[in-house]
Amino acid sequence: MKTTSLITLGAMIGTCLIASAQDKPQRPRGGPPPEVFKEFDKDGDGKLSDDERKAMRDAHHARMEERHKKILEKYDADKDGKLSPEEKTKMREEHKAKMLKKFDKDGDGKLSEEEKAAMPKPPRRPGGPGGPRGPEGPRGPEGPEDEGAPPPPLGE
Repeated sequence: MKTTSLITLGAMIGTCLIASAQDKPQRPRGGPPPEVFKEFDKDGDGKLSDDERKAMRDAHHARMEERHKKILEKYDADKDGKLSPEEKTKMREEHKAKMLKKFDKDGDGKLSEEEKAAMPKPPRRPGGPGGPRGPEGPRGPEGPEDEGAPPPPLGE
């Protein structure tokens, strides 16, 4: 009886897996989006070589450095090369105002549930709250220190 039940259960699970299979192949978990992959797969072999991966990482680091530099130019009032708590607060308030202006369709000064649902979702960080290594990831068990803060300078 147990054998028959296990075989039946296995067949049902297998059928469900086949039925839920997708026609479109999924990108590997944690891999680059298809458009980024296509940009850096110079030889068109469908894989990123070590040199192609390095070029992709270098381009990403350059974009992040440029973004960090622009944030500092705009919000670092005392020009000390980092954002103080007051400067971070100002940056977050401006960001909130920008999002409110963009997504508050009825103009009531706050976001309804429908308006919130229309907002793009931030990308999920792999591995849970702390990033690639889970809860004890690079930013600790509480997750990111400051959601609105710019990324830390490279090398820290």
